[in-house]
Amino acid sequence: MANELSVNTNTQQYEEDKVSLPVGLTVFVIVIALLIYGAYKAYEWLQDEQQLPVQSIVFTGELSMISPDWLETLIRESNSGSFFAIDVNEVHQLVESQAWVYSASIRKRWPSSLYIHIVEQKAVAQWNDDMLLNKYGESFDGISALKQQINAASEQEESQLEIRLPKLFGPGGSEKTALTGYQHMRALLRASGQKIKMLNLSERFAWTVKLENGITLNLGRQEYIKRLQRFIDVFPLLKDEKKAINYIDLRYDTGLAVGWADAFPISAADTDNNTNN
Repeated sequence: MANELSVNTNTQQYEEDKVSLPVGLTVFVIVIALLIYGAYKAYEWLQDEQQLPVQSIVFTGELSMISPDWLETLIRESNSGSFFAIDVNEVHQLVESQAWVYSASIRKRWPSSLYIHIVEQKAVAQWNDDMLLNKYGESFDGISALKQQINAASEQEESQLEIRLPKLFGPGGSEKTALTGYQHMRALLRASGQKIKMLNLSERFAWTVKLENGITLNLGRQEYIKRLQRFIDVFPLLKDEKKAINYIDLRYDTGLAVGWADAFPISAADTDNNTNN
């Protein structure tokens, strides 16, 4: 009898285990499904711009040529989504792709803000009419970028920019050479009160400079700083002539040639030593 009772008990336990296994598995599957569903709904909620929108984009840095409102509109149009959904790297690439942005750093601030610090390009000269140069001799398409900013302030700044900045011209790849030459000449002319309006570097790397007083200086390729110093030394004597000067050719070993306005060129001493360099 004891053995029969033990067998019956074991059989009953086995039957109960057979019943509970599918039930437990079913419950387990349901729990996992609910967790996955809950995670999905949470993800949807976090991605929903209506639930967690980026309420403010804060710009820092000295901005004079970039319109924060225009840049914010550009960011929102290109990167829609919630605070969690916005990709900081994509925003960073977008901001730094703008011509007037030299560099940018971006960070999120909980719960709904985006902070963007911008180092703006500083234009020091126009380059070949359609580009600008920064202080490192790097060209950027600043004029076209200003035209994209459709507010009146930017248009006014563009007009002022064309008036204030000297114009540099040269072959492609000579930006840094042209800017370095311009900076050296500007420093040398500063003491005499002269300013450069236009500088041209030819394909053969010969220098031509037009001053704000209308005088054109032909400096050639060699020793252009030495030749410019010769002009500075002689200019007070030329002013005593009380005649308007059209150009001064300094491509001589020691002398120079003066082209007076509405007159034939008059050569100074040693004009026979012209090297045309």
